[in-house]
Amino acid sequence: MSLIMLIVMNLAVMASLYVALFILSSFFGIYIDQQSMSGLFMMAALFGFGGSFISLFMSKWMAVRGMGVELIDTPQNSFEEWLLGTIHKLSVEANIGMPEVGIFDAPPNAFATGWDKNNSLVAVSTGLIESMDKDEIEGVLAHEISHIKNGDMVTMTLMQGVLNTFVIFVSRLLASMVARDRNGNTNHMMYFAISFALEMIFSLFATAILMWYSRHREYRADEGAVDLSGPQGIYYALAKLGRIPKEELALSDDYRAFGIVGFLGSFFASHPPIEARLEHIQEYSRR
Repeated sequence: MSLIMLIVMNLAVMASLYVALFILSSFFGIYIDQQSMSGLFMMAALFGFGGSFISLFMSKWMAVRGMGVELIDTPQNSFEEWLLGTIHKLSVEANIGMPEVGIFDAPPNAFATGWDKNNSLVAVSTGLIESMDKDEIEGVLAHEISHIKNGDMVTMTLMQGVLNTFVIFVSRLLASMVARDRNGNTNHMMYFAISFALEMIFSLFATAILMWYSRHREYRADEGAVDLSGPQGIYYALAKLGRIPKEELALSDDYRAFGIVGFLGSFFASHPPIEARLEHIQEYSRR
């Protein structure tokens, strides 16, 4: 269901941007000439940043519905009361607004999302709650709060926008050069085929760069967890997660980069190896 929602949202984003272009040209006389270098760049930036920021602003809505998150407005039991109190305490220490809090049914994991430090969401899975003690859960919560404090969601969006713009601009620029004959006429079928193929190829490189930054921010969030709640909670939580088979831990592809752990090979991994994170936590806590 989450994959279907992601596809529908992306189609909606693309459609809304095309509508925006139509309105600008039809009602305001603002026309982006994609045949010129500046026009092509403006179009690439509009789609590159527009899609990224719309996704950011919709991230909480997507996460709640895509992951089936049950938001906690009023605690129904002692654990939910503790969970809200702990997140409130960590939020005060991190100097951010109190996030919305939720629980979702999944193997051990957690994630944070939202477009602003004072308008965010922290969610933990039932598997995490059942498999960890409160000190370990607090360490995980401190990690997610650190993501919000560091503004990681916004930074990831900006990077995604820059990379999207580069992919669209360079792909279409090269396609226009290849698809043009000696008389300067463009074969439109060839243009769209080449630009599509190039966008797929360049997107792989862009994803590798984005995931490199994602791995870097995980180390920073682990450091933030140590600062907020001490090293033991996040350390033992990660150590416990490291003993669980990988296929039982990973979130769905749509939300893997949001979680406390994620698994993909080498350049496309959203998270560093747990062993490397444990070593980093040890080194950081000794400083």
